[in-house]
Amino acid sequence: MSEDPRTPGSLPRGQNNPQRCPYGLYAEQLSGTAFTAPRGENQKSWLYRIRPSVIHGIFKKVDQNRITINWNERPPNPNQIRWRPFPLPSTNVDFVEGIYTVCGAGDPRLRVGLAIHIYLANTSMKNKAFYNSDGDFLIVPQLGTLDIKTEFGRLIVEPNEICVIPQGIKFSVDLNGASRGYILEVFGSHFSLPELGPIGANGLAYAKHFEYPTARYEEIEEKYMIFTKYQGSLFAALQSHSPFDVVAWQGNYAPYKYNLERFMTINTVSYDHCDPSIFTVLTCQSQKPGTALADFVIFPPRWAVAEHTFRPPYYHRNCMSEFMGLIQGGYEAKEDGFLPGGASLHSIMTPHGPDSVCFDSASSADLKPTKIAIGDMAFMFESCMGLSLTEWGEVSCSAIDEDYNKCWQDLKKNFDMMKL
Repeated sequence: MSEDPRTPGSLPRGQNNPQRCPYGLYAEQLSGTAFTAPRGENQKSWLYRIRPSVIHGIFKKVDQNRITINWNERPPNPNQIRWRPFPLPSTNVDFVEGIYTVCGAGDPRLRVGLAIHIYLANTSMKNKAFYNSDGDFLIVPQLGTLDIKTEFGRLIVEPNEICVIPQGIKFSVDLNGASRGYILEVFGSHFSLPELGPIGANGLAYAKHFEYPTARYEEIEEKYMIFTKYQGSLFAALQSHSPFDVVAWQGNYAPYKYNLERFMTINTVSYDHCDPSIFTVLTCQSQKPGTALADFVIFPPRWAVAEHTFRPPYYHRNCMSEFMGLIQGGYEAKEDGFLPGGASLHSIMTPHGPDSVCFDSASSADLKPTKIAIGDMAFMFESCMGLSLTEWGEVSCSAIDEDYNKCWQDLKKNFDMMKL
């Protein structure tokens, strides 16, 4: 819970919805789960605001071809796909204007699925706000700091940090120059910390390291354009005042951010390469136990000490879809071509793994304890759903690396019956 320090006592005492709120405020509940969800899963917050959010004009559809849930724009493509760094805009583009859908699956109308977007922007949102009616946004900045104003307060999110804006929460983004990053959107459920199982009580991301905003209201009597993403389309409505007029809030449904450098890495201290699930920061589980609709996984700086082991990720085919991005530095399994601001997609059962340069060097490396990924931060959006590419993702973005498949073609046949 939080209240603006300029208005002490703005949080009602004793009940959520008194007959008269302090300072003449309106009480408004924002629910992120069904009213009847189990107590341990129930998410809601009470907002105490200058005006209720119902005061706005009629929403009208915005003509655009950037954001979509039409997963039939392109024919299925099982190939390994890599994108060079997505090009930054050459004209003024704000955050909501710079969101492009790359791939996805499912349907927000059925409350199941996900979408992966890229944002490419360079201008602050002036008298604009945005909220997502379809699901949660997990935002991963790669270039440029995001100054995010939300109904709950302000979040400053830099590269190597992430933030989550849950479904329905209004926000606006101020920028100071070019900005690029990745968005993982989930329909119908929310992100949570993964269960630790045999790891025990400690490890991975700690709840105490997630930061929530402090209430900070503005009382501005100017026209604001409110955008919403609804059933995969963009709509906009005018209102006569700022939507960021929440004086106090209390509850467990709110935006938050996390610094990836605080992640406590778990890894092998004996032999073999652990599954990447040990690097999960946040998860959104599907209805099938133990299977993620979406995982957010990182590959941070860490020590490699495994003995008698090919230490990079092994060659792999998987029943999950794997979309990777790079925030900074490089990635151990791709010595060339996988660059910050770019991405790759390895679809269900499509083989992938280290390139030929990585294989040759790792196969003959001196296996002494080594600090790896220094100055690097790669991540993965992993999902049980088969992802379909959009027209922008496969064609219009002009960032597809047509030569990606060549990185494996120099892998040689080393089989020799005379060698053990």
